[in-house]
Amino acid sequence: MPLHPKLSISMEYETRGFGGHDAPAPPLCISREGQGMESFLSYEFLRRALVMALVSGGVCGALGVFVVLWRMSLVGVCISHAAFAGALLALWLGFPPLAGGLAAALGAASLAGPLAERPGFSLDTAMGVIFSLVMSVAMLALGLLPGARTEGLGLIWGSLLTVTDFDLGLMGAAALLLCLVLLLFFKEIQAIIGQSRTALAAGIPVRAIRYASLLLLGLVVAFALKAVGGLLIYSLIVTPAATALQLTYSLRGMFLLSAFLGAAAAVAGLWLSFRFSLPAGAAIVLVAALVLALSLVFSPKKDGRRP
Repeated sequence: MPLHPKLSISMEYETRGFGGHDAPAPPLCISREGQGMESFLSYEFLRRALVMALVSGGVCGALGVFVVLWRMSLVGVCISHAAFAGALLALWLGFPPLAGGLAAALGAASLAGPLAERPGFSLDTAMGVIFSLVMSVAMLALGLLPGARTEGLGLIWGSLLTVTDFDLGLMGAAALLLCLVLLLFFKEIQAIIGQSRTALAAGIPVRAIRYASLLLLGLVVAFALKAVGGLLIYSLIVTPAATALQLTYSLRGMFLLSAFLGAAAAVAGLWLSFRFSLPAGAAIVLVAALVLALSLVFSPKKDGRRP
């Protein structure tokens, strides 16, 4: 279906300064004049963007519970930037960005745990080494990309407006896998989060479950990279979970609330992008951050007492 005359994708051009080339910015936002929700849902690419926002926001929010409660924030940063670096490197080498992002994200997730367990290596040190390495690779690959580097720059900020049915299928598969893991291993996960040493003594495979959660995080980051972007995906993972932590005492409730908040922030950000011609990824993260700020003000935990 052709675009409505009053509805267009913004294609602003900015000078990027890589090798003297002027690179056009990717389609990040929608120019909207007098359009309502009915018009929003009448375009196929916007419907795909809406479904991707719901699914990716919910999955990222739920996975953020692992990151927040297991205090793996630095791990999440490294995995998200590793996916970004891998996608750029694959793009430079002529391979699909998804393949490179997936390989790099899973590789970083596989390295994070064992490297942190080495004698003389703290988690902060391990993540600092990985982060500096992947960012160097990302900047090198971006600098070596020929031409305008539009596709490479698009991986930085992401674009919900360009997702395909294939992207939706991958994210849907990741969502089903996450639900399956939570349904089958929720009691074990609850025990590990509550008291990992006791869980280990009880025979629960603590290390295996933690490594599996890291690999699942890498999988989701790689699948959401195109839609959300390498610089923003981490915020969509951590912020809803941090918000849910302020509002509930139940682990089950935290998973559900974090998934809801992630999906709601993604949809609200997409709508703000449509309504006010804003970059969708940035709008999503700002909505999530605003909700977190409100939760800190009205949190039932702010006085430090349990009900």
